[in-house]
Amino acid sequence: MPDTLMRSALFVPANRPDRFPKALASGADAVIVDLEDSVAPDAKAAARDALADYAADHPQDRLWVRINDGSTPWFEDDLALCRELPAVSGIFLPKAQAAEHVYKVSGAGKPLIPIIESAQGLRVLDDIAEANGVERLTFGILDLMVEFGTRPQTEGAQRILDQVRFQILQASRMHGLADPVDTIYADFSDEAGLEQAAVLARDMGFGGKLCIHPRQVPVVHQVYRPLPEELDWARRVVEHAERTGEYAFRLDGRMVDLPVIESARRVLERGSHYGAHSA
Repeated sequence: MPDTLMRSALFVPANRPDRFPKALASGADAVIVDLEDSVAPDAKAAARDALADYAADHPQDRLWVRINDGSTPWFEDDLALCRELPAVSGIFLPKAQAAEHVYKVSGAGKPLIPIIESAQGLRVLDDIAEANGVERLTFGILDLMVEFGTRPQTEGAQRILDQVRFQILQASRMHGLADPVDTIYADFSDEAGLEQAAVLARDMGFGGKLCIHPRQVPVVHQVYRPLPEELDWARRVVEHAERTGEYAFRLDGRMVDLPVIESARRVLERGSHYGAHSA
């Protein structure tokens, strides 16, 4: 399993290179230059050119790219650009539902994050998750809601989405992928709602959240920051296990066994990430 954390992944339109520096300065763990939904069909080529020009002028910046999906006429050109640019750290593949498209993108030699956005994508989720180069999974709430005919922001929608989340988590664990990234929270002015959604995803086992505005990044990072008492407990659990070699013991009246020790190590890993990076 890859050990890189992706608490936040922030979208920025490819045809707005003036916004790239602000997105990179947001502190997001990944900045995703979007060639898909935020770019009109007649502007796709110009958006690719804008990305290429920016990458040439800023070789030190590291960007992820959401390309157009495999059924579109822009897929091949997007993929070729990502393959050629050293500044592209990895690729988000939208509407991932055909294993052959996933395999083709993985052949670019860059880390790949498929975005599950359809019933067909859920049906072939195992095939997608086991493809070489797939680092982790995520999903798109808006396209799924449209296809399912689900009314957004209702209890029914939440029940459907929780089932989707479970499938994403299950596939991620079965295939040894990094923690999946939860879908967007569409109202970037609602920080309380975003915090609640991020807490839900965190508690389910997701490693982070897709973001659509820089102001969402610090909210998500704060949710994923381990509490001081969590870090203290985890540190003492790991120290006791390493000092004694025991895999089953009592600490502060609580039973500790191997799964608890492994969980404590993950908490410390997240804590060290925050220690090295500002939130």
